[in-house]
Amino acid sequence: MAIAMTNKVLTETFGADTGAALWVKRAALVIAGVMTLAVSAKIAVPMWPVPITMGTFAVLALGAAYGPRLGLATIGAYLMLGVMGFDVFVGSSAETYGLTYMMGGTGGYLVGYVLATLALGTLARAGWDRSAGKMAGAMLIGNALIYVPGLIWLGMLYGFDKPLLAWGLTPFLVGDAVKLVLAAMLLPAAWKLVGRARG
Repeated sequence: MAIAMTNKVLTETFGADTGAALWVKRAALVIAGVMTLAVSAKIAVPMWPVPITMGTFAVLALGAAYGPRLGLATIGAYLMLGVMGFDVFVGSSAETYGLTYMMGGTGGYLVGYVLATLALGTLARAGWDRSAGKMAGAMLIGNALIYVPGLIWLGMLYGFDKPLLAWGLTPFLVGDAVKLVLAAMLLPAAWKLVGRARG
């Protein structure tokens, strides 16, 4: 199915759109995005059966708001901070960080972050972030692109005979459903605000 990428994404509706000022704006957005990802990774909201971490929500929302290219630059910068040893991931700490952490059980999910960012940016470019139904669908696709490489990575590390779904999928589904609903409301609402501001 071909996707027509003709729509603006949210970050293209404000600020400079040409020249040096555009590059300054993009650099500022990348820095703000990396900070948002790092802070969100450390936020855990109490929920059954496990707390909801906001890292994946930030990845998917930024992908939609930034578009595929700027989103990729932002997630790339975020991962580079992780490679350099900064404590920016959900489970990283002063004791476990850098490539050692990234090559552990979380590695496949970090690969999925890149894939999901590109997917959400592409779907937003096609206008999927402007309606609740399509945004929910985009979130489902993004979550699948995070979980599939994550589970494959776990299988390669620990063996495909292990309870991979119980380790890396089913405990997080309730939280992901909450985040899906939140994103499906927030992104279209942001577009409505943009429309009112222009009106």
